[in-house]
Amino acid sequence: MTIAAAFATLALMTAQVDPTAQVETRVEQGVLLGRTDEAVTSYRNIPYAAPPVGALRWRPPQPPAAWEGRRDAAAYGAICIQPPANGDPGVGPPPMSQDCLNLNVWTTQAAGARAPVMVWIHGGALINGSGTAALYEGDDLARRGVVVVTLNYRLGRLGFFDHPALAAERPAGEAAGNYGVMDVIAALRWVKANIAAFGGDPGNVTIFGESAGGLLVNRMMISPQARGLFQRAVVQSGLGRELQIPLDRPGPAGAPSARQRGQAWADAAGLTSAEALRAAPAETFLGPAPSFANGDLNLIDGEVVTETVEAAFAAGRQAPVPYVIGTNSAEFWWIRPTDRSGYGLIDDDMTWLERAEAADAYGGVAAFDAQVVTDLVFTEPARKLARLHARAGHPTYLYRFDVTSAENRQAHGGASHAVERPYVFGNLGILPYPVEDRDRRASEAMMGYWTAFARTGDPNGAGRPEWPQATPEGDSRIVTFGDTGPFVEPQPFSRRLDVLERFRERPRR
Repeated sequence: MTIAAAFATLALMTAQVDPTAQVETRVEQGVLLGRTDEAVTSYRNIPYAAPPVGALRWRPPQPPAAWEGRRDAAAYGAICIQPPANGDPGVGPPPMSQDCLNLNVWTTQAAGARAPVMVWIHGGALINGSGTAALYEGDDLARRGVVVVTLNYRLGRLGFFDHPALAAERPAGEAAGNYGVMDVIAALRWVKANIAAFGGDPGNVTIFGESAGGLLVNRMMISPQARGLFQRAVVQSGLGRELQIPLDRPGPAGAPSARQRGQAWADAAGLTSAEALRAAPAETFLGPAPSFANGDLNLIDGEVVTETVEAAFAAGRQAPVPYVIGTNSAEFWWIRPTDRSGYGLIDDDMTWLERAEAADAYGGVAAFDAQVVTDLVFTEPARKLARLHARAGHPTYLYRFDVTSAENRQAHGGASHAVERPYVFGNLGILPYPVEDRDRRASEAMMGYWTAFARTGDPNGAGRPEWPQATPEGDSRIVTFGDTGPFVEPQPFSRRLDVLERFRERPRR
């Protein structure tokens, strides 16, 4: 079964909910009508902010309107404006719309039960994805005693953008640029105010996300506005040393600011005023696509995001919460350091001595070429953030996902980017290869660790290997999710990660 076929099948299954098993729940805006299926009650398309349309395009999210009567929460809402789906099962079904700031809840709990809450932030390079994909159905996690929330946030230039004309009309002190980040914060505020109605504990919220979603978890870790809205955090392949561009001043090596980039794009599109920008059809802003790797969407705005993730962690200014972080073994196996993409350029500043040392640490040029981009983008930054968080005195847990299948025709010899998502949610039917005991073991372990962590801040529990905390120095012992099940080992490939760390942290001209 292909990914697309599996996705369609799961979406059809999701739609076939018993319409007679209806449950009413009151939130601040009004009464929701959810659906119960096999003991899990779900509520879909709950607005957590006003539609960001018209005058609200490129404005901080505003409170959602109340409604009269009962709002039917059986069907998903629209996904946010984005390019056509590329086969990623994390995108979700159409329609798409600017009116997309909605979230979804799965629960087995009665109101007031105070169960742990897990809020998922989807990935997709800040360009695509949604919280409505069948991949992220929360039934299996909810059956483990947690309340699950998924959400949408503004994407691409509609979510991460600035322009001199917008700045000129902006009220003094209003946050700008990082509208997608502000959306996530607004969703967390909604959760804090309303999740008790679904049996969740507003004082025990875990945020977790993958790829750009993991990056946004790290943004929540360093954002002053997000402080106190969550008590635990899980970062799956969330980078950590990505290029971040200031809103209104040059970036590293004189790179143009976010505002300059916005103006250059708008000039090419013939949009020179705030009125024209806000009146243009939303699809106008999809092309040419902004580059995540080149920093187009990773903004330091000075209000919501005030510094780089690395700088905040190094200074101990991140949220003082228990923290899980990890990566997959062959994340970007198809990208080579000779590629001219933003990721392929990361190593271009290496001296010939640094490159020779790195190639030796990898065991040769071929191995260096095959793995170094994965390590520079994901593995080494995750190890660094884990060390810094542990140094600040907070419980920290580091993992590596390395479950593979002989049926996987991708010749990379490991677990590629995003493949761990079905294991975390228990939705193994989305995998593009036959599900075997290996996959069930890995999924059972990951869901067990993740929900235990959400419950207490410690992922450990009976029936699983003891996951030790990361340490500030040296190589921590980590949990590796492998084909035979999870096991504990020292950080693999520490020598090559040491070489890359020295390269990333040496002074630049």
